[in-house]
Amino acid sequence: MAEKDKGFRLEEIAYIHTDFPAKFGIPRQSGLADTKAEIVFAPKYRSPDACKGLEEFSHLWLIWGFSGAVREKWSPTVRPPRLGGNKRVGVFASRSPFRPNPVGLSCVALERLEKREGKGIVLHVRGADLMDGTPIYDIKPYLPYVDCRREASGGFAERMKGYGLQVEIPSVWLEMIPKEHREILAQVLSQDPRPSYQDDPRRVYGMEYAGMEVRFQVQGNILRVCEIECR
Repeated sequence: MAEKDKGFRLEEIAYIHTDFPAKFGIPRQSGLADTKAEIVFAPKYRSPDACKGLEEFSHLWLIWGFSGAVREKWSPTVRPPRLGGNKRVGVFASRSPFRPNPVGLSCVALERLEKREGKGIVLHVRGADLMDGTPIYDIKPYLPYVDCRREASGGFAERMKGYGLQVEIPSVWLEMIPKEHREILAQVLSQDPRPSYQDDPRRVYGMEYAGMEVRFQVQGNILRVCEIECR
């Protein structure tokens, strides 16, 4: 049985298209920002029958690959950003991308299904925390009666769930942001995109989002956008 299992590999069934061309700035968890994305199936999996009945569900589980964080080696411990990047915990007690198998899990809201010429069924989703072009290995419906455990304990992540920054975007830069992206960008920035080990109030950080280069500084609990460059 072990010899037979050696030939198994995950195959990409789809790819997601988001407004995040790079890793920096992507929400740390799904659902933290109302990001919008499209899931386009690979040609082999574009049969409309594969999505039959999917429109009845409001949310989906995405199983995907950390395509931007693949490493040959893995570590049994990692430094979660919400613990300041200083305290180590076991990799299986975290959602770090640096795992024995670089596989991620996200819950997204399903907005609608679109039949698109040459692409088959395209899924429009909200709340994704994935980089543009990320491979999707599987899609499963979210089932509230079994997937929602109200008695569950969230460990150290639960203690940090209220963390957030106050976001200030001066009007000169706010006007450069398309209206449909303003609130989403503010949500993303409020989650503090910086690496947990960096806390220099003089440093200017930059992230790519929706065709823009957004530069900002953080002083205390306030994140202030200092420049936006459209690309």
